[in-house]
Amino acid sequence: MKRIFIMLLIACSAITTISADPLANPQKKPETVIATLNAIIAKFGLNEGQVYSVSRNPNTSIIESSWKIVPFRCSANSMQNDNVLKAVALNFPKEEPLAYQFLHIQPGSKEEFQLKVITENGKTQGNQRIRTNKNQEMWLMCCKNPENPTLRDAYAVTWEYMHDQKNQVLGTVYMITSLRPDLFEKSMSTDLYAKDQDGSKMRFTLEGRVGDDLKDSLYVFYIAETAEQLNNAPDESYTFTMPVINGRFGVSVENDKPFVGRIRTVMPDGSLCQLWTNIDCVPGETYHITTHNGWYEEDRDYENRVGRYSGKSLLNARQIAGNDDVDMLEVDSIPVVDDVPVDYVNDEGTNRRAVQWRENLTPKQKVQFASKAQTIDTYEKVLKQSYDLIGKEINGMRDPQIINGVFDRIYKQNKTFDSHVQDFVKFGLNTGLPKESLPDFYKMVLDLYSKQNQAIARFYKEYGSYTKSARKVQKQVNRLTEKYMTEMMKVIQ
Repeated sequence: MKRIFIMLLIACSAITTISADPLANPQKKPETVIATLNAIIAKFGLNEGQVYSVSRNPNTSIIESSWKIVPFRCSANSMQNDNVLKAVALNFPKEEPLAYQFLHIQPGSKEEFQLKVITENGKTQGNQRIRTNKNQEMWLMCCKNPENPTLRDAYAVTWEYMHDQKNQVLGTVYMITSLRPDLFEKSMSTDLYAKDQDGSKMRFTLEGRVGDDLKDSLYVFYIAETAEQLNNAPDESYTFTMPVINGRFGVSVENDKPFVGRIRTVMPDGSLCQLWTNIDCVPGETYHITTHNGWYEEDRDYENRVGRYSGKSLLNARQIAGNDDVDMLEVDSIPVVDDVPVDYVNDEGTNRRAVQWRENLTPKQKVQFASKAQTIDTYEKVLKQSYDLIGKEINGMRDPQIINGVFDRIYKQNKTFDSHVQDFVKFGLNTGLPKESLPDFYKMVLDLYSKQNQAIARFYKEYGSYTKSARKVQKQVNRLTEKYMTEMMKVIQ
């Protein structure tokens, strides 16, 4: 009997030990919260603007991060009648014990929160914007990943009632898995902050706004230590996604020294745009950019102080050049080209004075010269792409609305190109460029207009008639051709 009693004590002791073992009570997923968020996606989710990606460690194939970001839209009545608000308000607090970080922010609070995202074993750190304005309500919880204790699962939802449509609700669901910040930082207190409260950490922030003339829903952001690394970055190597929420996008990255970044548009079909914008990223600074249909507003103050006009840029001339108001079809930036900026000044023969002129330019003027030259070079490529689009449409559906749309864009591109040509000439003459060097430049400009005339003639031959917009462009090209013929003759005389 005594022996049986002892065995029972041992058994009970073993059971107690097992129960106390953390592995016996593994981390649980917040299944109800997940089901609630998936229900919102299923019923109200928008296809446009969705982000879904998985990143694995190349050596171990273990998931390091995954992103599921889905915007949604619904009527205010649907939010109420389908108990969406009630389900979120009920289920997030219900499963709060599973979270090590929990946040609920009511509309009216000015707090804007960004979720720290760490990948590549801590080498890459940045922030995903979650709550972007005071009108949004936000629920967020962070949990340890059940399968991999080094990962953190974040679940969040934000929404707001639209000002112009009181009966409409616009929101976003976030499900993000990444490395746990507490494994790479001394304190978890900095996990969810747009800025460090004591200002001790240095962070570069990009704040973007999409103009009313654009419907972009997603951008991606690349980071690199040097211009060379950025130039060699594969398409799929972007570091952060930047979904457009209520017309705004952005990212925040911590670093202890300046680096370079690239903004790139994700097209409606999910492909990456072939054009982009490179910027200098300086910790402790914020870059403001507004994208438009065919051009963008740069942060001129930033560029003058610490960027491409400051003499401190990490980007080389061909990468920083030509970002002023470039029209780029369906994109908002200019391409990086493999060859150096085109020299519109002949360096040989009788034009030795032009060579001397370039040598006498200040470092800042040389960067300005390269930038202006690259802008003009870029326009040649952009205009060719526009005419290529028209050719594809003629060989396809021959939709006159699409064709007219591209010709309207060409008209704007030619208009802006003309202003850049005038700016280039003005810069040259103001800095001492000899006038006899300009004819070669004007010949290049006239050659571009000549090619456009030929393209318009081919369009007429293939399509059978001129559309209204095509005729408008033809008149514009003829007018600009005459203008630069006159300017060239004045210089020659």
